Amino acid sequence: MIPILKRYRAFLIVLLAVLILTFINKSLGKEIIGITSFSLKEMLQVIPPIFLLLGLLDVWVPKETMTKFMGEGSGLKGILLAMFIGSAAAGPLYGAFPVAAVFMKKGVSLKNILIFIGAWSTTKIPLILFEITSLGPKFALTRFLINIPGIIIIATILSKIVPQDEINEIYKKAQESI
Repeated sequence: MIPILKRYRAFLIVLLAVLILTFINKSLGKEIIGITSFSLKEMLQVIPPIFLLLGLLDVWVPKETMTKFMGEGSGLKGILLAMFIGSAAAGPLYGAFPVAAVFMKKGVSLKNILIFIGAWSTTKIPLILFEITSLGPKFALTRFLINIPGIIIIATILSKIVPQDEINEIYKKAQESI
């Protein structure tokens, strides 16, 4: 099979299924295409600024600095920094993964990367502000205070139970992808 077709075969299969479905049911096909184009536009608004910031992070922040503040021996300051960076982020969760890949390249520990992703997904400042106004401060504060130790506990457990050779493989793939 031609390598490019092999690489994108899942996309091509889905595209073919949508075309067949559109031929069978035009209104459903139009709805699928509309949702897909909306999602694509949303991604195109989020991804370029993230990659721009990643490029700046990659150039401006030396690996030694990242390792010092968020590497294996960083302790509480690494946890707090990972939590702060993840909480201050804006945008959908898929934006966190390129950042995590750059963090891996810079020597950030797996535990702090997991904390960063957990914070990005659950403790974002805009989300908390929305919850305070919509669901009340008691709910928002309770959820926030439960999530923080939960994220840290889960990240700690995962970083201890994942075998080192698997961690090395993850970091190697991150190096290759950037």
